[in-house]
Amino acid sequence: MSTGIVITIVVIAAVVFGAIVVLTTARSSEVRGAGALSRETRSRDRKATISGSAPTGREVEAASRSTDVAIAAPVAVEPFVAPDEEALGVSRRMFFNRSAVTLMAASLGAFGASVVAFLWKGAEGGFGSKISVGKLTDVVSGIRANKGFLYLSEARSWVTEYPKDALGKGSAIYGGQSSVFAGMQSGVVALYQKCPHLGCRVPECKSSQWFECPCHGSQFNRVGEKKGGPAPRGMDRFGVSVANGVLTIDTAAVFAGPAIGINTTGQEAEGPNCVGGGH
Repeated sequence: MSTGIVITIVVIAAVVFGAIVVLTTARSSEVRGAGALSRETRSRDRKATISGSAPTGREVEAASRSTDVAIAAPVAVEPFVAPDEEALGVSRRMFFNRSAVTLMAASLGAFGASVVAFLWKGAEGGFGSKISVGKLTDVVSGIRANKGFLYLSEARSWVTEYPKDALGKGSAIYGGQSSVFAGMQSGVVALYQKCPHLGCRVPECKSSQWFECPCHGSQFNRVGEKKGGPAPRGMDRFGVSVANGVLTIDTAAVFAGPAIGINTTGQEAEGPNCVGGGH
């Protein structure tokens, strides 16, 4: 499912949910809003006796059952008195209802905006876009200075060297992933930091010169090909390109790692394993 479809679904769901909340709150306000009388108040009104010269409702009803015509005494019309401006304000119930609707709408808006911001690929770059990581020569120097591994947090990837003498075997395995193989031809491979088993971040093991997952013990050689553990394949990877000597990692697409048993470089553990034993 594309990012645009996911964003559209999230926005539509947020709008529908907000509309349901507004309609439900408004209906509740109409039924039990300001001015509604409780059952006890209506009962007291029916039992109360109206003082003054005007006949009561019961007297009028009793008179209607008799042959005599009940004539109600004239009632003086009270003069109009303008209501107090403060009394025209909203009631406490109405205030809380409106506050709840406003806060809910604001929360839904903020949630929708955060989801869109998370899914949307910003024009300024970042994970999910093409990331320029510097000159290829500097990247290779960084790999060697860090004893075979270079972590790039912005791209959420490990960059290691791919030996040129392994390109013959690598072509048969990675030739279908043209941008991945293009990086190998330039001497590097960009590996996604997540373990393909359950998504743990896989660290390097300096002693074995492998990647070894501390969560469940999956192991991969220096170019991300599986060597042991429960992972269903090798480490996933990103396509890379080199233009004018500058290395760019395309994190917009993740390519699945190689199948179990693939070992194009022939690298075995070069020292003690950091997790479990060798396989």
